[in-house]
Amino acid sequence: MHETTYHRPSTVAEAAALFARGADSKYLAGGHTLLPVMKQRLASPSDVIDLARIKDLVGIQSSGDALTIKAATTYYDIMKSADVKNTIPALVHLTSVLGDPAVRYRGTIGGSIANNDPAADFPAAVLALNATVQTNKRSIPADDFFKGLFSTALEDGEIITAISFPVPSRAGYSKMRHPASRFALTGVFVARGRTGEVRVAATGASQNGVMRVPAIEAALKGNFSAAALDSVTIPSDGMLSDIHGSAAYRANLVKVMAQRAVDAAEAG
Repeated sequence: MHETTYHRPSTVAEAAALFARGADSKYLAGGHTLLPVMKQRLASPSDVIDLARIKDLVGIQSSGDALTIKAATTYYDIMKSADVKNTIPALVHLTSVLGDPAVRYRGTIGGSIANNDPAADFPAAVLALNATVQTNKRSIPADDFFKGLFSTALEDGEIITAISFPVPSRAGYSKMRHPASRFALTGVFVARGRTGEVRVAATGASQNGVMRVPAIEAALKGNFSAAALDSVTIPSDGMLSDIHGSAAYRANLVKVMAQRAVDAAEAG
């Protein structure tokens, strides 16, 4: 049996110091990624540093033009937050179709984007809403944060502290769920900013993980409606192909889910 030392720090500074002292340290958020790979002996960290009890990493703040969700805030708390519902209701919907109740009670937004699973939901929201990822060292724009499958701009030992979302004029999310895992076979988040900018991000579709969809963004900029996408064709090059769906299937799902997301945004 591999020996691991478990730590429960009370501050971000303490967590960073513990990480630096360990020979092979890992941060623990909700645990939905780290614990399974430890059970399978795919990871054997010397130190596991639990971030969930750090009070400064939990909470939701709304300032009118921005919504800030701290990194250790659970999906359940996001889903039940009046601030989220009143500012970006699409995030409430996204969270409601994420996993199951057990996952929503333990999973955290910071853990989701730090892991950057190619079929995770929140990376699509962060990218489409042009959010800023705040860490204990710096602020990282969404376009610079996601680097590919399970890869981000985070440096070794860096801790996500919060995600700041500009409040859009409209936003919507739709996904085709795998019936067992609830992960997105393909999910699309669409957002229209208050200055008219349209951003669209897809998860579960690309071989490189979460991605922007320029063809859909361009079509929606002039006409923010599902009908504006009728003539859009998404190429299958670079799309995932597996037992759950071919590359062509996922390419078509990007368009279909985008149309549904626009309808959801229009419905409010």
